[in-house]
This record gives sequence, C-alpha cells and structure tokens, in this order.
Amino acid sequence: MLERPASHDDLVDHLVRSTPLQRGEAVRVVLDVLAYFDETVEDFVRRRHRELRSAGLANAEIYDRIAAELPHRAVAPPELSLRQLRRMIYG
Repeated sequence: MLERPASHDDLVDHLVRSTPLQRGEAVRVVLDVLAYFDETVEDFVRRRHRELRSAGLANAEIYDRIAAELPHRAVAPPELSLRQLRRMIYG
C-alpha cells in the first residue's frame, strides 16, 4: 500500500465517505493530486509541450496555449514570454 502523510488522513476519510472509492483508491487519488500540484512551472511547460506536440500541434500554437493555461494553475506563476517558454523546453 502507498505511504501517505498522516496530515491527509481526514481528506482520505472524506473521499471514502463521499465517493465510491475504497481507501486504497482514495489514497492514490490524494497522492496523485498532490503530485500534480507539486509540479514546477518548468515541468508543467515541458509536459504540456510534449503532450501538445504528440497531438500534432505546431510550436506557435503550443506556446500560445501554454501561456493561456499557466494563469489557471493552482499557484499561477508570473506571466512568461514566448522566449522564456522556449528556454524552459529547449534549455
């Protein structure tokens, strides 16, 4: 079974009570959500670039889409220029 911090037990308990999830499934959901929100801006930009490239989008459209998505992250980063986005992806 996956380890989880004790501080998330009441969230896991809430999910078990309020959804059809079993305890182990609820633990995995909580850990997945926490990992999602722990993603750095750079990791998010790289991941979205890979996903959108594999969907067949061109870089110009990808940069616009990523720039539009960033302000809606849980902790929105400062606005990034297209150059900054490219540097995150390609170094």
